[in-house]
Amino acid sequence: MDKQKLFDSFIEVMSKFAQIRAVVALRDGFIMTTPFTICGSVFLLIANLPIPGYGEFMASIFGNDWTAPFNAVAGGTFNVLALIVVVAITYKFVGNEGCDASMASILALSTLLILMPPSLVTENGQLVGDIIPKAWVGSNGVITAIIIAFFVSYVFCYCEKNNVGIKMPDSVPQGVARAFTALVPGMIFFTVASVLYGLCHYLGAITLPELIFKIIQTPLQGLSDTLAGGSVIVALQGILFWAGVHGPNVVGGVVSPLLIANSLDNQHLIDMGMSLINNPEAKIITIQVNDVFVKSGGCGLTLGLLLSGIFTVKSQQMKSLLKMAFVPGLFNINEPLIFGLPIVFNPYLLVPFVLVPLIALFVTYFSISMGFMSPFSAVQVPWTTPPIIAGFLLNGWQGAVVQIINLAISTAIYFPFVRAQDKAMLKEEQDELKEEQDKKEE
Repeated sequence: MDKQKLFDSFIEVMSKFAQIRAVVALRDGFIMTTPFTICGSVFLLIANLPIPGYGEFMASIFGNDWTAPFNAVAGGTFNVLALIVVVAITYKFVGNEGCDASMASILALSTLLILMPPSLVTENGQLVGDIIPKAWVGSNGVITAIIIAFFVSYVFCYCEKNNVGIKMPDSVPQGVARAFTALVPGMIFFTVASVLYGLCHYLGAITLPELIFKIIQTPLQGLSDTLAGGSVIVALQGILFWAGVHGPNVVGGVVSPLLIANSLDNQHLIDMGMSLINNPEAKIITIQVNDVFVKSGGCGLTLGLLLSGIFTVKSQQMKSLLKMAFVPGLFNINEPLIFGLPIVFNPYLLVPFVLVPLIALFVTYFSISMGFMSPFSAVQVPWTTPPIIAGFLLNGWQGAVVQIINLAISTAIYFPFVRAQDKAMLKEEQDELKEEQDKKEE
């Protein structure tokens, strides 16, 4: 099999993968969590603005506990992420199948809560019961939430589509009938949850979320936090997008839960009073590294493409396109370039489109690992926040400097490829003009 056929087969497999029901629901479900994470980030950002003396100034006005109201918002968003995830993914999956998404989401939430630890031990050694532990309904329970969401979704849709349930007469109101229809799948979910809880509790004195965290989530997070793992994530995003498949959506649907969990783990270290700089427990590759530093200006760091060509290109088509795409590019919207230039299946731009984000990842990774920049906490910025501003809000002047370095490198790398593209387009324009002139002379 030659290289072209191998590449085509790879793209076909990834295209089919992107259309799998579970992958679509996972992607769309995590998109639904965006308002919670962004809003929670705003309040965390207010409590932790990277401005020297800011904390002391606010404490002098409002007292030492001035951050409590802001942290309460973070507790109601980031610290219950698993609850949000199980509802969102189930809702999207079941809704896409045309079934009762609201009822399925509530059943999934209840199933997850059944499996949660019912008590915790305080620092004083006191056992506190009848609680919902935020330690396990937050980032630590995300993988468990995903598994439960898929289990509930598949079984619920099967039951509804195959009329497995208590059928009420047509005279019964629709709302009441739907509630009785959910009794059978509900009993299935709760029975399975009860059995799993009992097995874990009596055989190992542990709960299912704790077990999944140890054997699945921790290794996956560890893999995502390596330079090799990050490189695979970044390269796949670029290759797939170049091939016409929305790489960030496909790859992000799978890895975003892990990268978000990495940033929430860092936030937990901060909440414990620990510094993230040069802390071996802190995660380096988080959702902010991918979204803000690797995709600055859009996937492929295409703001560098715009900067390298907007004042130097000569072809009218490319000049008009770059001018049109520049303002959206400042806000990380690069679809005009992806599909208008296009970058998709463009041999001139494949190398920089994949290479530039990888270099940006290396620069960002080593900036953090060497202590120049702090690992990222749970604070996020809206994805449309312009580069440099986003870096400053997340990590102070160091974050802004790293983004400037990444943009400078991307501009330099894109420049020769943009020139080659410009020459090709200019030649096409000149050939077309010559043909028109020849036709007029005839």
